[in-house]
Amino acid sequence: MLERAFERVLFASRWLLAPFYAALGIGLIVLLVKLFQELAHFILHALESNESQTILGVLTLVDLSFTASLLIIVMFSGYENFVSKFDHADHKDWPEWMGTIDFTGLKLKLMSSIVAISAIQLLKAFMEVKSASDRELGWLVGIHMIFVISGLLMALTDRMAAGHHDH
Repeated sequence: MLERAFERVLFASRWLLAPFYAALGIGLIVLLVKLFQELAHFILHALESNESQTILGVLTLVDLSFTASLLIIVMFSGYENFVSKFDHADHKDWPEWMGTIDFTGLKLKLMSSIVAISAIQLLKAFMEVKSASDRELGWLVGIHMIFVISGLLMALTDRMAAGHHDH
């Protein structure tokens, strides 16, 4: 009886994660505000911007979009994996990936998104190579490579673990 009560409390504690996912939703709103700020700046300076500045503006919008998409993936997949399943019967436009990403898939998507965001930041720095120091560029490349290698090692580890479970 004590064990069953403990297990119920432990199982119910998964709902303590719900505020974390709600906070990510608030983070999405903050990113949306930042998107509108960047978009306004981008449009207001479009005629006076050179090609490099235009590309940097577009990359900033892409970067914000990747980050927002990452938040959505973490919010929905995390909630479904750790808290509760969504009832998607009433939603005609339910994305196919929702409900299919397990924790391993979530980790890999998260790492892939981080690598993509890091690559965009690196590209932005290289677009302004005249204003960046060699040391700064070196750090950016080094950090990006750490993300890439970490992602590859994570994928390799998950693949090896999946192969181990198949036997």
